[in-house]
Formats: sequence, structure tokens, C-alpha cells
Amino acid sequence: MSATSSDKNNWHKLMGFDFGTTKIGIATGQTITQTAQPLEPIAAKSGQPNWDSLAELIAQWKPQALIVGLPLNMDGTEQQVTQQAKKFANRLHGRFGLPVKLQDERLTTVDARSEIFEREGKKGIDSRSIDSLAACLILESWLEQNA
Repeated sequence: MSATSSDKNNWHKLMGFDFGTTKIGIATGQTITQTAQPLEPIAAKSGQPNWDSLAELIAQWKPQALIVGLPLNMDGTEQQVTQQAKKFANRLHGRFGLPVKLQDERLTTVDARSEIFEREGKKGIDSRSIDSLAACLILESWLEQNA
């Protein structure tokens, strides 16, 4: 699941994920502008996505690497969902053969809610937009640190 720094220079298109047990937020982005855009989140059942739907998205967007948000407690320790997110990342790598990197996602959901609230007010906040906006923030955070 790792890559050398020279690999990063060859990655132009990326896909980011905000893992959840009932919904997985997804974003696509690229290294040139270091920006991301949200995609429609996909449903999950006990953390298991519809792998066929995910395969279609990966075939459509053709990312060269996948970035998965790693949920940690504020003090950096792991929580139960941390292990599930790692398992999801391993399965992504196993199924699609793409490099997968984990990115600390502390506060991304809070930041996503705040950003939506600022733009659209309370009525704009729904979990669908929050999940994929959180995936954007995860991906943009990784880009900022690594691209």
C-alpha cells in the first residue's frame, strides 16, 4: 500500500474516501491544482460498500492512487472505526491494485459541516453532502502534505 516519493510525481488523478459503516463519502481530485470535488457517496452495509458501484466509479475516473481517511481520536489514538477504515483501505488495494494511502481525518466532518453551514445555512446540512465534502477535505489535506 505504500509508494515511493517518485511515484507521487506520476500521480495526477486521485480518489479520496471518507469511510463510514453506513455511507462512504467519495471525492476525486488531481495534483496539478491540488483540489478535489465531491462525488455522490455510496451506501455501505456494516462498512462494506457495493463493490460493483465502486468499481464503476474507479473505471470512470481512472485514479492513479486512492486516499482513505483514517479516523483517530483527538489525541491520535485509534478507535474502533480506525481498524475498519484500515480494512477498507486494504480491500481497495486488493481489489483494484492501486496504491492506497491513509490520511489523518481528524475534524474533517466538523470542518465539512461548518463549510456547508457557512455557504447554505442549516438547511444545506445533510449527511450526503457532508460525507463527500469530508472526502474532499481528506484528499485536499493529503495533497497539501504530499503533492
